[in-house]
Amino acid sequence: MDTKDFYIKLSSRIKFLRENAHLTQEQLAEKADLSLDFLGKLEINYRKPSLRTIVKLANALKIEPFEILKF
Repeated sequence: MDTKDFYIKLSSRIKFLRENAHLTQEQLAEKADLSLDFLGKLEINYRKPSLRTIVKLANALKIEPFEILKF
């Protein structure tokens, strides 16, 4: 898998996990202490998350960070 494919799958996974948790983008952004704009851009693969952001998202979703990378 190349880098481009990795980030495409990661953005889809973040959106899937958010929807699976029955959260809106606004709710997840607030729980993860991220801007709504940034989260939206993550989900469409316009921005790339740092490790810190992945941990924030995992904590907000009440999952382990490695689960975000399971695709």
